Amino acid sequence: MSRAYCVVGGGISGLVAAYRLRAAVGADATITVFDPADRLGGILRTETLAGQAMDIGAEAFVVRRPEVPALLAELGLGGLQIGTTGVRPTVYAGGRIHPLPPDTVNGVPSSARSVTGLVDDATIARIAAEPDRPMSWRPGADPAVGAVVADRFGEQVVARSVDPMLAGVYAGSAATIGIRAAVPTVAAALDAGATSLTEACRRALPGGTRGPVFGAIEGGYRVLLDELVRRTGLRWVQTAVRHIAADGPGWVLRDDEGSSLRADAVIVAVPAPQLPGLVGEIAPRAAAAAARIPVASAAVLAMAVPGGTPLPPQSGVLVASGERLHTKAITLSSRKWGSRGNTELLRMSFGRFGDAIAHTTADAELQSWAVSDLRTVFGIAVDPVDVLVYRWLDAMPQYGPGHGELAAELRADLPPGLAITGNYIDGVGVPACVAAAGRAAASVVAATARR
Repeated sequence: MSRAYCVVGGGISGLVAAYRLRAAVGADATITVFDPADRLGGILRTETLAGQAMDIGAEAFVVRRPEVPALLAELGLGGLQIGTTGVRPTVYAGGRIHPLPPDTVNGVPSSARSVTGLVDDATIARIAAEPDRPMSWRPGADPAVGAVVADRFGEQVVARSVDPMLAGVYAGSAATIGIRAAVPTVAAALDAGATSLTEACRRALPGGTRGPVFGAIEGGYRVLLDELVRRTGLRWVQTAVRHIAADGPGWVLRDDEGSSLRADAVIVAVPAPQLPGLVGEIAPRAAAAAARIPVASAAVLAMAVPGGTPLPPQSGVLVASGERLHTKAITLSSRKWGSRGNTELLRMSFGRFGDAIAHTTADAELQSWAVSDLRTVFGIAVDPVDVLVYRWLDAMPQYGPGHGELAAELRADLPPGLAITGNYIDGVGVPACVAAAGRAAASVVAATARR
């Protein structure tokens, strides 16, 4: 008998889950994806700017994780994977540009040498002496990474090295992100007996030959999204699901137009704030756990400037906390990935956890801020030829202290045939979402096979 599967949410997590379902259950099953957006893909969104494809949500993936390269190869898209040009990122701190510190783990330094020039002499001395200071660490602990780094290395390291990295990844800060999310390998080294933060960071540094950290897709993420949709043969219902209820061994979903659909299994792939309203009746502990996950919002301004604009030979700038700029990061996309047209592309990110910039600031004001910040950071006046603003509202979960316990609660309360996936469970990056989506699909396939 043909089975029916529903996926609620059509972002990368939902689409990978649907694709994995199709691979597992075959061509006869019906796979329906509910998503009210104007296109599928969630925070993966490729637009055309000055005639060039440009990702204005997530723009890259970590190539040292295998999930995305493996998925691209599986889909016959491996030849479209591209790497960076090799130009280096920088940090704007103390009113000027510095090289991004080498030999750090997500901004946490492994030596005083790695942040020399970025922080003051007193901080350098403090880092150098850190291995000789007694350190109290409880295996399994998950304090805020900022608290640990400030205690061992000083506040300047937090503001100028760690915060810029976490603002880019989470739209958060070292004060809001737990050490197990920010630097899991460092936490693991401390659990294993490292006697100082310096030693833990040195153990956590990646070994072997160092290649590019990030990869992207020629033509943008839409190439991947389109192929996932094509391979899955899914039915897209462009409405939001408002209610999920048990119906014997299966489920009934009701959308915001009042229509109902029965499914043998359901995967919920919506942002964390939407989860409690969907599963509150059938998985109350999971709903309560999701409600405790804080979220941030961000706005991305993508800009095309005339070719020949004297942008510096670097991939971009991460902005230290406390600087007198509006942007938190500048990506010089044409420098980072290579120029593909007669204009230079760049993108600027605004909004951190706790502020309302993405919700309340008008497009024109964001553009004014962008032009002003580019003048401050690079000393150049730009004359945009094309501009696009997109807002990612409540889309950035904060992996605060103890987030692993929340993730365990989310999964423990789910009845058979219902699974969840998304960027709030096992990591915010695309590789983590791909992995979590695969696990969700395997869970519901196993549940239906037992019936």
